[in-house]
This record gives sequence, C-alpha cells and structure tokens, in this order.
Amino acid sequence: MVIPMLQLMIYIISQIRKSLFKLLKTKTLKKMKNLLYILLITFGVSNQIFSQEVNIIPGNKLIQPEAIKNESSEMIWYFLQDTNKVEIGRVFTDIKKNDEDIVIITTVKMKQNPSKWIDSTIVRASSLKPIYHSSYNSQRDMVLNFGKDVTGYYLNKQTGKRITISEKTKTPYFDSNFYPQLVRWLPLKEGFSSTISIFDYNPKTKIGVMTATIKSVSKSVLSFNGEKKQIWKVVITDDISNNSAINTFYIDIKTRKILRQGINANGRKMLMELVE
Repeated sequence: MVIPMLQLMIYIISQIRKSLFKLLKTKTLKKMKNLLYILLITFGVSNQIFSQEVNIIPGNKLIQPEAIKNESSEMIWYFLQDTNKVEIGRVFTDIKKNDEDIVIITTVKMKQNPSKWIDSTIVRASSLKPIYHSSYNSQRDMVLNFGKDVTGYYLNKQTGKRITISEKTKTPYFDSNFYPQLVRWLPLKEGFSSTISIFDYNPKTKIGVMTATIKSVSKSVLSFNGEKKQIWKVVITDDISNNSAINTFYIDIKTRKILRQGINANGRKMLMELVE
C-alpha cells in the first residue's frame, strides 16, 4: 500500500520520538548509533521520494540532443466514433537541425478545408530554448519572438482585431508547440515522470508559462503495419486544457519516432498514426 506523504512524515517523526525516549532511559551508545543510522536512512529515503519528479526546462541535462535528427514525417489524423476511424486530415512535420538552431515546421491539411494550418518553431540546438514561433491559419495569425520578454502579435481574422503581444516571464520555459517533440528526446523508462515548463498564448483561454505533466511511462508492444514494435507508452496532460485532455504517445524505442498519438478531450477521441 502506498503511504501518503503527510502520513509517511508523521510516521517517521513518531518513530524518531520513540527512539529518543528509549535513548533517554537507557543512555547507551549502541542506541545512539542505531538512532543515527535510522536518521540517515530516513532522510536518504525522503530525499529520494522528493527528487523523483523533476521540472524540465531548457538546458536540462535529462534532454538527449544526440537523439534529434533531420527528418520528415506524415501522420493521418482520425476522429474516432465507436469502432470507426474517420480521416479528418493529415499532419506533415519537417525537422531541420544545424549547429545553432533546430527548425520544426508543421503543416496541417484538413480534409474538408482547402486552407492549410502552418506552424513554425525555432529553438536553440544547445539548450532547446525557444527563439521564434509563428502560426498561420484561416482563423488567425500569430507570431511570437522569445527573448527577455515575449513579443509579437495575434490577429483574429474573423473580427480583424490585432493584439500586440508583450508578455513578461519569470521562469525558463519551452515553446508549447515544441514539447510534444521534446518528449521523445527524454530518457524514457518505466515509471518515469516529470513536469515540463511551457509558454502558450491564446487570448481566448490562457496566456503565460504553464505546465505539461508526464503522468506515466510504460514499456509495451504495439502492432503497427503488421509488425510488433517495442514502444514507450507516454501519458501527458497540460494546463492548456486544464489537464482535461489526455495525450498518449506511442514512441518507438529503437527509432524514437512517434508511431501513434491518441487524444481524449472530454470524451472526444482522436488518433494520429504515422505513415511509413
């Protein structure tokens, strides 16, 4: 049974008090040594418990930049209705890496809409610190320049309203458009969990630095294109959706490619699958 942290600490304190009481009665050196040993073990275990989950920010040593490669990929985007998969669009991703920067361009082509949704993200190759993000679609345009402050603009094409962006931040963060790619460049293993600091701008919902949370990581086998693939199953939520949307990534252990991504947004289920 997992003991809640507060109950665990109360239990530890009670055991220390009992040992101290016995020590005062016996006044033996052996008891003192035993107490010191208990204290060392207790604080060692407590430190491990508190340090298991870390907050990942740009430059964090957990990130494995050697895993980042130039690549182009295509995913089919489905809407799930009962047992049926209905294709609603395709997502094309291009990743280009040089000594200084990593550029990620994502193009979404919806089946029932001729216009494209194009997002461009630029980050530092050394730390993955965000530099630039732009997003263009039929509903709005947005440009973010990341520096000491976040500057740019947001244009609502439906109303014609243009917002000049100037946001101050106090903590390091990743571009929210980048973190789904970042996940596959982490040292994933059974039981791994962490939080990721991200910046997102949406005047209709939230603006600023928020958190994405890796809830769980488990090793599994996925049937993909007639083959059995060893994968990491990674479950993530984020503050953008108030943690109501559950994203599940199925990442090939050997290639680190995202083979499949499941999205459950308040019961509305979608799926993206890699085209190979």
